[in-house]
Amino acid sequence: MRIVFFGTPDFAVPALTALVESGNQVVGVFTQPDRPSNRGMKLTQPPVKVCAQEAGIPVWQPDTLRDGAALAVLRELAPQLIVVAAYGKILPEEILALPPLGCVNIHSSLLPKYRGAAPIQWAILNGESHTGVTLMYMAQGLDTGDILAQAETEIPLDEDAGQLQRRLARMGAQLLLATLPELEEGRVTAIAQEEALASYAPMLSKALSPVDWSRTARQIHDQVRGLSPWPAAETMLDGVRCKLWRTALTGQATQKAPGSVVQADRRGLKLACGDGQALEVLELQPEGKKRMTASAFLAGHPIPVT
Repeated sequence: MRIVFFGTPDFAVPALTALVESGNQVVGVFTQPDRPSNRGMKLTQPPVKVCAQEAGIPVWQPDTLRDGAALAVLRELAPQLIVVAAYGKILPEEILALPPLGCVNIHSSLLPKYRGAAPIQWAILNGESHTGVTLMYMAQGLDTGDILAQAETEIPLDEDAGQLQRRLARMGAQLLLATLPELEEGRVTAIAQEEALASYAPMLSKALSPVDWSRTARQIHDQVRGLSPWPAAETMLDGVRCKLWRTALTGQATQKAPGSVVQADRRGLKLACGDGQALEVLELQPEGKKRMTASAFLAGHPIPVT
């Protein structure tokens, strides 16, 4: 099948790789322009661009899809199907209408729940026990198109957003390959989303980072997991601003006030939460330093237990 792929970050790479390795003819890739990143603000290529170039696939990086140039390229490429995975721009109606088999999108939630930019993170932040991936026809609304297929998975309590994203990316690629034959042969049955069940997963911001220790241990644990690797949960520990990378629920009761240090020794670093439970900090990152274990932090910065 002649396919054009739209995608940008790491999440999209397994789907592109799967298409190439399955023998489909990926005739072009559209991805976001190179952007400055990291402290040096060095111009960085999107992961999908790197993957496409390694596979010898032509790459386009338009600033806009609405000036007619991208449409002209797509007409020349003449894809039967357009596949989208975390591209980062809304496809205009004239592009959606171009391929005979339509445009399909891999979305990292069980739609209609968690439409929008950060479904993986918000599923964890909200304490969901399950999530999944959805393959859907693209429509003009935000993640509102008819559902072609879904795959569900459990969210383990020790899995953060970065780990879950990598897992869902692989699941999305597998779901895409399993559904392509039905699409090509016209055997697929699309199901409309139930609008009454829809929810939204907005973009993340650093405003979500500060930890409120009056919340429950589970809520704070989910905050740490859901905001990893960006923007990361943050708190002050004995005057040191720290990012919290990994925590663990202990089930240990405490009478201490929320935010108080329950334990700070070789056995662990535990803080009191608003529900009277102690949350253990396993890994953290003091401001200006590297990520480290709690025990390594305490070795250089002992914290009194009051």
